[in-house]
Amino acid sequence: MNVMVARIYVTEGKHVYEEIFQRLHDEHKVHGVTIFRGISGFGHSGEMHSSSLLDMSFDLPVIIEFFDDEQKVQAVIKALNDIVPEAHILTFPANLS
Repeated sequence: MNVMVARIYVTEGKHVYEEIFQRLHDEHKVHGVTIFRGISGFGHSGEMHSSSLLDMSFDLPVIIEFFDDEQKVQAVIKALNDIVPEAHILTFPANLS
């Protein structure tokens, strides 16, 4: 079965990932969602965000990954435009095995 995978890149500081997760679960009912918390990263601004045992950052990178059929993924992405920054979503086809 062919599906489309979407990855949404945000930071945890603004807690937008929680709203995205809720929408994916409650409103869009996509097939599957996983949220990954990064240990370090940087985006367009070039500002580095990282965690260490001595200095725990609370604005680390977060990747929300979900999958479903292509039409549904495209509809969900369009519906998330109000809270996801432009160019922060990647999509790619995948096969379920």
